[in-house]
Formats: sequence, structure tokens, C-alpha cells
Amino acid sequence: MGKIGFFAIIGLLVSATSCNSPKEEYKLIWQDEFDYTGLPDSAKWDYDLEGNPHGWGNNESQFYTKARKENAWVEDGKLHITAVNEPYEDKEFTSARLISKADWQYGKIEVRARLPKARGTWSAIWMMPGGWTFSDGNWPDVGEIDIMEHVGYDLGVVHASAHSKDYQWQKGTQQTGTINVPDVDTEFHNYKLEWTSDTLKAFVDDQQYFNYVNEGLGVDKWPYNKPFYLILNVAVGGEWGSVEGIDSIAFPQTMEIDYVRVYQKK
Repeated sequence: MGKIGFFAIIGLLVSATSCNSPKEEYKLIWQDEFDYTGLPDSAKWDYDLEGNPHGWGNNESQFYTKARKENAWVEDGKLHITAVNEPYEDKEFTSARLISKADWQYGKIEVRARLPKARGTWSAIWMMPGGWTFSDGNWPDVGEIDIMEHVGYDLGVVHASAHSKDYQWQKGTQQTGTINVPDVDTEFHNYKLEWTSDTLKAFVDDQQYFNYVNEGLGVDKWPYNKPFYLILNVAVGGEWGSVEGIDSIAFPQTMEIDYVRVYQKK
């Protein structure tokens, strides 16, 4: 056997060993299957209310309530986040903005949901840094990860984005991707994020449509190497949601969530 043949066999053996070595697998570490009836589990969820007096910085038309059945309720195995056309405080609508009491650094976040469709709705599944609150300001420098955003006037167009000091929607520089999902309002889909120190990837079901790679240029572009918590909400109006107005008579409008699952690699 010559040197070429010898090294070819060694190469095959190394390749075979690599192929047969176990891949790093994800382990489920946090979940809510919504297999109960009542208000969202208070051990897992809280209500974000701070930005109500300021329209959440986007001139939004809803008032987010706390522990109010009309806006956030679990029944028939699903969480219902409902925006209602009703005067409340100084707003024309009510809704709910739930935040997870846990936060995570890296992993896979999966939310199975059906989205509202009315013109004026702005539903979102997204993440902000652990410990950050609206009153802290410094957004978007601190970072924001949008797993799913959908506005009713652009039915079926789903967005995933990453915002930072250098990449943000006010400048039109955000890292973003879109996908067309025509039945978002009639069928449940899995909205997923895979997040490592190097990449942010977003999927609808198993179709990837967003990939942002860490450029290694610091926190002004990549502030995502720290824990983030999860946010589920249905906004009404705002700078984006009301681009074509609000169809008030189409309310109430609900985002239904079948489950939330968070995985990390073993």
C-alpha cells in the first residue's frame, strides 16, 4: 500500500468517526403548555405595564392590563391574549403584554401560535435583556430580538429582526428577514429562534428565513451575549400597526398560543 492509499484510509476512518459522534442535542428547560384554566401561571409570567402612560414609545393605542380575564386568559389548552375595543384609563383599547419571569442566554425558543388579522393589530413574540425595564431606557442599544412580528394590514407577512445601537428600525438598518405565511390567522404555526454566541436564526415551522451572524465588532452591533426574557403581546396601532389605520369594528382580536418551550444544549 502506498502513502496515498494509507492516508486515504486514515481520512475515511476520521470522517466515519466524526459522522458517528453524537451531536450536541437540545434539552427542554422551561415550558408552559397551558394545560390549565384561568389567568396565566403567575410562577412563570408577569405583566408589563410601565410604558402605558407613554404609548410604549410607539404612540400605541392600547392600555396593557394586569391579571384581567378579558385580556389574558388560559382555556381549552391555549393562552388567549386579546385586544378589546373599549375605553380604559386614557386609551381606546385594552390588551395584555406578558413577560416571562425567567430569562436565558442562548438556546432555542419555540412558540406555537395563531395570530390576529385585523387592520391595526401588531402582534409580537420577542425578547429583551434580563433585568431591563421600559423606564431604564437605552433602547435599542441594549438589544432586542424579535422572533415574530405581524401587523394586520399586511396580512401574512411575518418578520424577524435584531435591533441594536447600530442596527435599528428608526435608521432602517435593522437586521431583518420576512416570510409570507398566508394562513397566519387561521392556522397555528411554530415561531422559532435558534440563538448562539455566533448567530440568530428564525424559523416558521421548519423553514428558516432569518440568519444574522455575529460580525465580531462589539456590543454596538451584537449585544446578545447575555440573558434575555420573553415577551408576548398584542399591540394596537402605533407607528407601524396603524400605517393604514385601525379597523375598530373588527375587535376583539386575539393571539392564541398553544405552548411556549425553551431548550438549551446539554
